[in-house]
Amino acid sequence: MRLSGVRALGLRERVRVGVALSLPPLWSNWLLPASRLRLRGRTVANLGFAAGYAMVFGGRPNWSSAKGFRWGLGGAALVFAGYCVALAVPALRKLPLEVAERVPETSTLEWIALHIPVGTVLAEEAMFRGTLDPLLDETTEPRVAALAGALDFGLCHIRPAQSTGESVPGTVALTTLAGLVFSALRRHTDSATAPALLHLAINAGGAVLPLVAQRIELRSGRGV
Repeated sequence: MRLSGVRALGLRERVRVGVALSLPPLWSNWLLPASRLRLRGRTVANLGFAAGYAMVFGGRPNWSSAKGFRWGLGGAALVFAGYCVALAVPALRKLPLEVAERVPETSTLEWIALHIPVGTVLAEEAMFRGTLDPLLDETTEPRVAALAGALDFGLCHIRPAQSTGESVPGTVALTTLAGLVFSALRRHTDSATAPALLHLAINAGGAVLPLVAQRIELRSGRGV
């Protein structure tokens, strides 16, 4: 028995959904790395791919949603509050110090102001929450749609994890969990704005956190 709001798929639609699921991991783990572009080129390429993906598969990000802004800012505030707690507690402050600073080929400012918000957050949210999630919602049972979109998001981080020497299973699991949260926000607000703001807070804050922790430790006279 089909659930209300989910229609039976013909062969053409099944192929369309399969291609929509396959393209992002293929792009992230093979096509983009094979291009050997430098960071700025990768940011432009990611944005271009996301725009083309949204055009082909009928993206509906609804960026101007007031509800999306409210929930996104609320989620971002919680993330920043958590980072502040981590910086205030000495035992927690040592954790980000163990994370190597990864700002390749550019300054920290450019990394945080351009490549994270545009090359990562905008591109990924336009693809996943703005395009893939609405497509899956129309064609798949709700729980399957939520898990499929989140897992697809997680699988896109295999090559990035390999390039930084991080655990691939751990990275995929963590980003899949993040994808579930982002998708839940998108479905609750009917907008990709909420998950985009939360995503930005996590990534940009995470990039700044080790630097701030290091300064605090140096000022406290404990070194790093």
